[in-house]
Parts: sequence; structure tokens; C-alpha cells
Amino acid sequence: MTQPQPTASAPLEEDVLSQIEAIAGPVMREDRLRDWDPGYHADNFAAGIAVSPRSVDELCILLALCHEQRIPVVTHGGRTGLVGGTASAPGGIVLSTRKLNTGIEIDPVGRVAIVDAGMTLEALQQAAAEHGLSPGIDLPSRGSATVGGLAATNAGGIEAFRFGTMRDRLLGCEFVRADGVLVSDLARVLKNNTGYGLTDLIAGSEGTLGIITRLAIRLEPLRQVAATALFAFPTIEDTLAVAQNLRDRFGDRLRAVEILWREYAETIAVQHGQSLEAVGIGEGAFLLLAETEETPDGDGQDRFMAHLEALFEQGLVSEAVLAQNSSQRDFFWILREDADVLFRVWPNIHSFDVSVPLANLGDYARAVEPKLKQLADQVGVYIFGHLADGNLHVMVGLNDDLPHEAMEAILYPGLTEMGGAFSAEHGIGLEKREAFASFNSPAKCQTMAAIKAALDPRNILNPGKIFLPTTA
Repeated sequence: MTQPQPTASAPLEEDVLSQIEAIAGPVMREDRLRDWDPGYHADNFAAGIAVSPRSVDELCILLALCHEQRIPVVTHGGRTGLVGGTASAPGGIVLSTRKLNTGIEIDPVGRVAIVDAGMTLEALQQAAAEHGLSPGIDLPSRGSATVGGLAATNAGGIEAFRFGTMRDRLLGCEFVRADGVLVSDLARVLKNNTGYGLTDLIAGSEGTLGIITRLAIRLEPLRQVAATALFAFPTIEDTLAVAQNLRDRFGDRLRAVEILWREYAETIAVQHGQSLEAVGIGEGAFLLLAETEETPDGDGQDRFMAHLEALFEQGLVSEAVLAQNSSQRDFFWILREDADVLFRVWPNIHSFDVSVPLANLGDYARAVEPKLKQLADQVGVYIFGHLADGNLHVMVGLNDDLPHEAMEAILYPGLTEMGGAFSAEHGIGLEKREAFASFNSPAKCQTMAAIKAALDPRNILNPGKIFLPTTA
């Protein structure tokens, strides 16, 4: 897959590296970086230099040096992004937050967590669970994605339809400006009308405005899973109708409403030595994965089964399988979450992440899917996503290396006009810079460029991301 590249310059000189080491400890060179997981972009470690500050103080001093000497800084969390947001180039440094992961404070009364940016989502989930709480966000890369990275990209995930994206989960944040100054806005309360919403601004900024060090995250009650079911339907509209029915019936105890195109689900099943027919899914073209949480009375599964019977009686459902044990539930979720196996199936995989208003979802899918399948003689189109909020993930597998823009030209036109978005969860990074310039209004792009110039006048923070080189 051809990927856009960050701007390169001359490698850093040894005296500069010595200064960096004196501030933040050993510098990881190219030979040692080979042992680190590079993530999804080939140039994540192209800088050949990585440093992991051991404290916020070290990070502040390091950024002040980089600001003074105009050294580009690309922040890395878990490197789970898919749009080149952590790609680096010679002449800069990779700044890993992996050592900023020792602090986590859970306030069970206020239902707030104060978390270091380098903490993984899974670690936060486990810490919150000890108090019967949850961060209200979940996604497949929970074991490696860091909370700082999730905030920087405004990640969404499985529960966004009921608890919002990462920006909605934040009460406050602490970050370091490009010049090394620490800005703390770690409020723990929902009502905080004390000036500009800096937390909202930093969330989703992809490391271009500041480096997140700590976060105040809202927590929700943790409930046990009551029932997990896999449905199959002939049309998207039938799938949407039952999804809405489940939302109306179970409210905030509906944990997940995920849609899987059959071609996607079958491919994942085969890669795991299974088949959809083996679990009871016959001919339906669209699968719905739904999961509910336990009720206070402990009869959540019985209530779900009773409602499922009613859906059959009403003719709204003709194919559905209720998970009978944890192994079957795990398999249902593997179908949804193990998209990485597609990288083994195709030499080239292009990944897209769009949001479509639910009223337009069927027409949109019917318009784009056949066009994508006509791009080459051999092409696999795999679609899945978060049905309740209209977020579709589209992965296109090819034997040839077609330009990414050929698929964007099919997927992106018309989205903005219908009220959707060409980037739902993964941000802009390098990959979507052209789309950012083309599908946003000039006024929006100019306003964002002005904010970037004000907070990072020397353009050292994740340079070349979001904006095309001519606009920032």
C-alpha cells in the first residue's frame, strides 16, 4: 500500500542527541527500534530516534529544547492508528509516552479517573472495574492503545452511541505546549465554565497542538453482560429496524449494536477455521451483533430471550443465534474485532472509516459497494462497523497497489452534504490530508491552521499531519 510520507530533513547531530539523553534518558537508535512493534505505518520509526521521558518534568524540558532548536516531535502511544498519524522522518524524534504510565487514581464517589497518558485502555478498564466502574469506551485495540492516544485521536469505539467519543468522556486534561510549558486543566466536574474549552481542543488534535500527559475521565457503572446474539437479515433496512427496536427496548443497557457485511464475517470465520453456518447463520446478507447488560434483578438474559421470541413472532427476525456460553460469545466478537486477519488475506489493504447518517446508510452502501468492487479484477470489499452511530469501517483488499485516492473518490463525495464525515474515528494524519482540504470548508481549514500557528508557531509538533504542507 502506497503511503504518504512526512517531510524529512538532515538527521540530528550527536551533540543534540547527547542533550536529549541528558534530559530524558537513553535514546533508542534505529538498531534497537527494530524490536519495537512499528504499528500500521512503515515510517512510524523513520526518524531512527526515539526517546521515552520518565516524568512530565523531563517531557517539559525536552520539548523546550526541541522548540528552541526546531526539532520535529512525533508523539507515540500504542501505534494503533490507521491514517499515518504517528509517521516520522529523519531529523525529528519519536517521543514515546510508554513510561508515563504509573499514575492512576479512581474516585468512586465522583466516578472520575485521573490517568497518565501512557496507560493502556485495558489497564484503565481493569482499575475502574475494581470499583464497579468503566471508562465508558471500548475498542479492539484496548490492550495496546493508550488513553493519551485515544484522546489525541478522539477515538470512538463500541459504546460511543451511548457514552460518546473520547472527547465526551473527558472532564479535563493536562498537556505540554510546544514550548515546553505545562498546561493543567484537570477539572473533575462536569460543569466547568471557566474559559475556552482547552480539553475539547486538545482532544482530536492528533498531537499537533500539545502532548497530553494526564486526563480526567468520566466513569460509568460497570454491568455484567446478560446476553449476546448474532442476527442475520436480507437488507440493511431490516437490520436498522431491529437495531432501533433493541435500543428502544433496552435503552442504556444495550451495550453493543454492530453491523457486519456477510463477506466480511465469512472471511474472518474462515480464517479462524469456522463458518457462519456452523453457528446457525444461514443466508442473511447483513449480520447484527447485539449485546445487553444485566438488570438489577439479574434476569437480563430471560428478558432478552423473551424479546427475541417476540421479534420472531412479529416477523422482524428470521435468523438469530443467542450465545450459549463464553466461547460462543468470544467467537461472535472475533467476527467483529479481528479485522487484522485481512492483512494476511490480501497483499494490499486500504482502510477507511466514515460516518453516515442512519437515514442514508442503505442508499450510501448500495452506491459505493459495487463501485469499489469494479476497481480491479480481484478485489475484496469488507464492511463492518458501529450501526447505532452510523460509523462504517470499509476495508478494500487488492492484489494490485491502486492509489488510495481511487477509493476515496468513491467513498467521500456527498458525505459532508448529507451530514456525515469522511473520518469517523481515526482522524486525519497523513492519509486524509487531501480529503481534509477538499471536504471541509475553507473557513474551517483556515481557522484550524490559525490555531495550529498560535500554539505551535515553529511547527515542531507532529508536522505535516492534518494539513497539507501549503496550509500549515
